Amino acid sequence: MPVMEASAVENFVLEREAVIRLGLFVSVFIIMFIWELLSPRRNLTVSKSVRWANNLVLLVLNSFVLRLLFPAAAVGMAYSVGNLGWGLFNLLALPFWVEVIFAVLLLDLAIYLQHLLMHRVPVLWRLHRVHHADLDIDLTTGARFHTIEIIVSMLIKWLVILLLGPAMVAVLIFELLLNGMAMFNHANINLPLALDRWLRYLLVTPDMHRVHHSTLMHETNSNYGFNISLWDRVFKTYIDQPEKGHHGMSIGLSEFRDAKQVDQLPGMLALPFVNKP
Repeated sequence: MPVMEASAVENFVLEREAVIRLGLFVSVFIIMFIWELLSPRRNLTVSKSVRWANNLVLLVLNSFVLRLLFPAAAVGMAYSVGNLGWGLFNLLALPFWVEVIFAVLLLDLAIYLQHLLMHRVPVLWRLHRVHHADLDIDLTTGARFHTIEIIVSMLIKWLVILLLGPAMVAVLIFELLLNGMAMFNHANINLPLALDRWLRYLLVTPDMHRVHHSTLMHETNSNYGFNISLWDRVFKTYIDQPEKGHHGMSIGLSEFRDAKQVDQLPGMLALPFVNKP
């Protein structure tokens, strides 16, 4: 793409990033919400209204904190890095759309590795277990992360962008995919088994990711991908189905089963600082 055209695209992204993100979030949320109502995969075990209220309040809190601490967010960081000429892609003379494709793939790999670290590093696991402690799994679980984890994730994302120097449009595409897929693969929706089988060769499906939310730790420590299922297969962290089946498996963490502690905002925010009972 000519420099002038690429610049026009990046200016469009920078000016409308918040609107584009909000529009996609609302659209995917509504679709998944209706799908969960019409065709749920599992019966929920905890009051949906309580869980949703607390998960969504946490989402609003995290969004406010991120905008306060990182007003430029990931797309703004890509803009700054591009202007400075830093990062791998600024040293390579790749066609614009080739760069976008490779940048999205590498950013997705970085999120897979970050997710792996969240499970393997004890202090990070304390933060990440807020996400896993949810006693049910549905589309709001995809937005349920401790505020400190959200800050750490943004810092890691900034570091990756600094090293890669990806185009702004690549970062926006990746962010849209990440947010949309987080709602999709956490959603309590019934996909036809044949469609799930074929779809998961490329993407992380709800059945594939649900295994990751099992109370059995060897299943929790698997299926780390959010967008592309390839990384779990390449790095041997893929489990096809839960041992007890999707209707028989238990969701959450075996050591934290009190709904007042794990599904209400004060308990969620305090959970990283609580020792196992």
